[in-house]
Amino acid sequence: MNIQFTLTVPEGKRLIAEGISSLPEIKKALKSGKILLKGGTTVSAIAERLVGKKLRISGRISPRGTKGSRAAKDIPHSILIHKNKVYDVDDRLIQTVQSMGPEDVCLISANIIDCEGNAAMMAGAPLGGNPGGIISGLMAEGVNVIIPVGIEKFSPHKVSKAVMAAGRKKPDVAMGMAVGLIPTTGRVFTEIDAIRAVTGLEPVIIGRGGINGAEGAVVFAVEGPEAECKKLMELIKSIKGAGVSGDEETLQECEPVSPGCKYHLACFYREELK
Repeated sequence: MNIQFTLTVPEGKRLIAEGISSLPEIKKALKSGKILLKGGTTVSAIAERLVGKKLRISGRISPRGTKGSRAAKDIPHSILIHKNKVYDVDDRLIQTVQSMGPEDVCLISANIIDCEGNAAMMAGAPLGGNPGGIISGLMAEGVNVIIPVGIEKFSPHKVSKAVMAAGRKKPDVAMGMAVGLIPTTGRVFTEIDAIRAVTGLEPVIIGRGGINGAEGAVVFAVEGPEAECKKLMELIKSIKGAGVSGDEETLQECEPVSPGCKYHLACFYREELK
């Protein structure tokens, strides 16, 4: 059987969440280990899928640029799932990582990936904020790091080149906060990997982009056994129309008077007020 389908960016995040939830290491960690989820809209979709919780969204890319959140809401950006309980670990990320090992999993997304499987996440806060302080620790402790990230984040440049080009203190002016990039090492997991994990089928990308809300969308072609193709199409139909995951108040982007504004450098919009 041969099928074609289109996924918008938010729908792709929901597919990734389905794929992540089907992984053997995730199922094992849910039963007998720990899963650390560092916030972002993709990881929030996974948190919704695993434990029914949306996460606080801090940084994001919007039509106005690289922005933070308008709200300073007291809900977790990072959570730990352990023994069927969910813990807010924003204020104890380092201690949390120290308690983890190779049987545990950390899910942390990225803002850019390349063809060699490298990834990096943007940092607009000094030293990358709390999450920036644990990236090297995850590697040092041997934690199983999975990087769930949409295909729209693919760059034709190597991540190493992008890291060198970025930097919070480099720009004289930026649309939103100036950002640097923090390289993140782990298993990159895209919509392609999600389809493989859920069905065993091998998808091929045959189109990118669109209009009327499908900007950044991906068109897939998949061929395989009828039962598996029908299973995949049922899954795709179940996520069609999905919106962005994340706490609704924190999805509202920052303005020059927002709480995090004092940490943002070179912001074009703040300069406009002077």
